[in-house]
Amino acid sequence: MGCTLVIDTSYGSTVGIVGHAPIVETDSRTHVERLQVNIARSLDEAGYQPSDIDTIVVGVGPAPFTGLRAGIVAAKAIAFATGARLVGQNVLDPQHEMMHNVMSGSNIFDSVDFLAHVPRLVSPQTQDNVNGAVANSQEYELNRHVTLCVNDARRKQLYFSLNHCDTVDAGYAVSVAVQDGAQSSEMNNSQRCDVEHESRWIDMDIDYPEHIVERVNAVVAEHSARDGVHYVVDVAGHGVAKYAAAWKQLDTLGCVVDGSILDAGAPGVAMFASIATSRALRNTSAATVEPLYLRRPDAEVPAPLKHVLGHAGAGRRD
Repeated sequence: MGCTLVIDTSYGSTVGIVGHAPIVETDSRTHVERLQVNIARSLDEAGYQPSDIDTIVVGVGPAPFTGLRAGIVAAKAIAFATGARLVGQNVLDPQHEMMHNVMSGSNIFDSVDFLAHVPRLVSPQTQDNVNGAVANSQEYELNRHVTLCVNDARRKQLYFSLNHCDTVDAGYAVSVAVQDGAQSSEMNNSQRCDVEHESRWIDMDIDYPEHIVERVNAVVAEHSARDGVHYVVDVAGHGVAKYAAAWKQLDTLGCVVDGSILDAGAPGVAMFASIATSRALRNTSAATVEPLYLRRPDAEVPAPLKHVLGHAGAGRRD
């Protein structure tokens, strides 16, 4: 039986086999050095050999250059050596799916401390009664929530996108079965916020927190006026706590979550892999394994020398 390996170095590093707890390194100074060791350890603890890997899901950012490149290079090398299918997944969209999943009443993240304060807007008792008045009210409340998904870009900046699931009947973002302690990455297509229905109100970008807030306020105000809906902005991802003061300037702030889907243990790894493989099946270009840096490189092509009147070398041709 094959296995799915997840590798992400967008923030520290996360290595995991779907169905098992991941190995997470938060120290950005050593996570690259330990990457190969952690991959081998994850396989060993799950009882697999490298030859058993049939799918590799790798985070493609957005993230800073050095750390992100290490994970992608490792994933490509393993895929080449084993013949495994390689799928890329950005790290921002899954933040929204995680938040949507928790708010929709799913219990797969109930043991995750950093998500404990996120409101459960759809009660389990009404999930099977989507036509009832109570269920409709809860679904409406759920769809008022927009997620500002972020990842620390350093230099006092953040990578971000503003995501909203705009289908009232989408229900639950991803259904991850938890049976006998094993997490399955099977997708329940009737219960997820599909990529076809998910929209980014602001596409992935990099900016300073205060500028992000200004942009989000403007876009949310526009959608609220157009739709007649009082939207609420939740913030989730790495770097959220560092810029806590900035989020207070959001006009309609909801809950703030300082953590990512890959910090959420085995269920988070399973959901990340499920999102990636589902999108790859629907749209092969969505699975492209190319790094998302977003920030312009520091090195630039120097400008040509100015012609200085009377300078002997200015007009010389070699």
